[in-house]
Amino acid sequence: MKFTNGYWLMRDGVDALYAREAYGISADPDRESLHVLAPAAVIRGRADTLNLPTFDVDVTSPAEGVIRVRAEHWRGATAYPGFPLDEDEPGGRDYVTVTANGDGDGETGEDGATVTLTTGGLTAKVVKGAPWNLTFLGEDGRTLTESAGKSLARFKLRPDANVTAQPVGEFGVSMDGSAYDESDVFTAMQLRLSVGETVYGLGERFGAYVKNGQTVDVWNEDGGTASEQGYKDIPFYMTSNGYGVLVNNRGHVSFEVGSENTEAVQFSVPGEAVDFCVIYGPTPKRILDRYTRLVGRPANVPAWSYGLWLTTSFTTKYDEATINSFVDGMAERDIPLAAFHYDCYWMREFHWCDFEWDTRFFGDIESTLRRLHEDKGLHICAWINPYVGQQGDMFREGMEHGYLVRKPDGEVWQTDFWQAGMGLVDFTNPEARDWFKGKVKRLLRQGVDAIKTDFGERIPRDVVWHDRSPKLSMHNWYTQLYNQAVFEAIEETYGKGNACLYARSATVGGQRQPVHWGGDCESTFNGMAQTLRAGLSLTSSGFGFWSHDIGGFEGAHPDPAVYKRWLAFGLLGSHSRLHGSSVYRVPWLFDEEDRRNGVEPAPGQTAVDVARRFTKLKLELMPYLYEAGLQPHENGTPVMRSMFLEFPDDPTCRTLDRQYMFGPSLLVAPVFTYSGEVSYYLPAGVWTNWFTGERARGGVWRQETHGYDSVPLWVRDGSVVVTNPGETKPDRTYGDHALVSVFLSDDADGAGADGVEGRAEARVTEIDGSSVTFTAVRTGDGGVEVRSSDGRAFAARLGSTGGIVESVGGVATL
Repeated sequence: MKFTNGYWLMRDGVDALYAREAYGISADPDRESLHVLAPAAVIRGRADTLNLPTFDVDVTSPAEGVIRVRAEHWRGATAYPGFPLDEDEPGGRDYVTVTANGDGDGETGEDGATVTLTTGGLTAKVVKGAPWNLTFLGEDGRTLTESAGKSLARFKLRPDANVTAQPVGEFGVSMDGSAYDESDVFTAMQLRLSVGETVYGLGERFGAYVKNGQTVDVWNEDGGTASEQGYKDIPFYMTSNGYGVLVNNRGHVSFEVGSENTEAVQFSVPGEAVDFCVIYGPTPKRILDRYTRLVGRPANVPAWSYGLWLTTSFTTKYDEATINSFVDGMAERDIPLAAFHYDCYWMREFHWCDFEWDTRFFGDIESTLRRLHEDKGLHICAWINPYVGQQGDMFREGMEHGYLVRKPDGEVWQTDFWQAGMGLVDFTNPEARDWFKGKVKRLLRQGVDAIKTDFGERIPRDVVWHDRSPKLSMHNWYTQLYNQAVFEAIEETYGKGNACLYARSATVGGQRQPVHWGGDCESTFNGMAQTLRAGLSLTSSGFGFWSHDIGGFEGAHPDPAVYKRWLAFGLLGSHSRLHGSSVYRVPWLFDEEDRRNGVEPAPGQTAVDVARRFTKLKLELMPYLYEAGLQPHENGTPVMRSMFLEFPDDPTCRTLDRQYMFGPSLLVAPVFTYSGEVSYYLPAGVWTNWFTGERARGGVWRQETHGYDSVPLWVRDGSVVVTNPGETKPDRTYGDHALVSVFLSDDADGAGADGVEGRAEARVTEIDGSSVTFTAVRTGDGGVEVRSSDGRAFAARLGSTGGIVESVGGVATL
């Protein structure tokens, strides 16, 4: 939120205190910390120390390459909780160096003296004296960012203050948007932006991928995808200057990204303290590696989850016969399905969420699910939310045992917004948590494999939590307790590596419980584009997996052209689901819509054709995709990457948000037009078109026109892509009888992704954890030799359309 009125003035009703100098600075090597006393005025003599507010600033290192700063005005004020951090044990860590005046310890006394803390190439430096300063340096001594001048502040608001938080009604910060209604005190920090520095992340945000110029409130809301609100608000950002910042506060964090002070990112929080971590890269991938090590790596997901999911959609009418018609219809049209999802109405209306199947439509549900498993080869997902309508027995049970959130007067908190008289499960109560997990486990025992954890954003502000958490700190944090409980129930039932959510809301920590999807998007090309922007922002915020509703969620009669373009986009992502609101999303219905409109698609251009083509392409790519899907857990690198994340040194890639990298080797540029026209950028190097085999030199923009059965899909030079052509299921043995496609150019501009010209390799990991490596090396006579690390049989080819050579003894010569 904005506290100033232009550059010089304050907004009405706002009083400000600023840190004006680093007055007392000290270094403690034993505790591996720095301490700075920063008064709100420059001290000229002893009399100046009277009646003078100060900030206490503590600088520590919770992990290698990470520096944590906590700045407090009053230490005894209410402390807003932060996130669980996987901190290293302090003391004796050889990667932390603390110095004062260069001699190692002690309190400095002269202006100009310095204290520093260095960890993993990142240094925090404070120089004694005015003005206030805290500088962060990279390993090459370059300034990454700094807090200097009027950058650490405490703002006191009067009731008439002209400062607003995000106005979000009954569930949000306030009824009228007044920040005073949330807190009369806020603490803020500004970190300088360099000229041309760009900012990314802050969770799943539907506006521009580059966040410069935006105001972002970290306050989860069910606001749809065409708004400034978000389902997954993450107080973490990274920049093109080689560092990331996590604001360690579970509650409302407001970011002004060059939008109050155009030279800085400002973040403000309610209360008398601000707590944040600076995370060094210098590359974006290294930033995410260190960030996810600090807040938790994404879990691995089961292999079956990468296949195509089909749902009942939202408000449609369905029963077992309807579901079988969809499943059988997909099989008859040769479109492989991996999962089927029952949305809300598997439960009776007004009863959500009581975990009871509606017996009017679903009788012997266990037999039904068994048939879908055994006869159809499908995995099953079911929809839930943490709200309990008062019509079901679950509400009575929760009320009697104290499992539902209560108001200050002791009554159960209820609302008619969503389900009549619904209450909210109190996950801060361990007994309520176990009760809810028990309901989930019963559902799993009936034959459900995965859970769609919808909602979790509509969390009231004026309630009392079992563990007495500060009320506003629970609004964002609630979703983590909810999703974590459900994820644990699945893991405890099926084992680690076999748990899968389909979650809508999240906060820091949510990346541990994949998968997340993009919420209720519009069935338009704009809806498709804003969905992609949101996915790029989320995967730049520590989330390794991401999905969305193919064809869009909203829309009584979605446009067949949009649906077909979205199929290519949605199936070239980590997780792919056909889902909508009031219309089923099976592809033949869109072909019928075309024909009703007098349109007869050309061969290969029907929705059925497009769905079949890209579903089979994704299954073919499973050895490559499964390997890419292990990276989030290993090092925090997401499956779907922005161009900036993969090519941070290319200035053109910094702003691209209509294309992406699918794993390390494949570039995808979705088509957002009826005509099929698309404009996209190929970074420097040599690229090969996956479909046509065309080779092109990068560093250029391309303009093309594509049919529905095509999309720009390019392979980066220096890649080995392992596939299983003709495969119809995602969970199989990937390395056996695989096709190894080698992309090695024969010129100096074609050095591989690892920078080694004439050599490339790919690891293929199996579901059981075993692996094989395929290595391609250009030989002296201009050929290419391809080897499997364990001598297994495979086929190989140069490019994606070259002639296929069978290996002999685990070796193929091309």
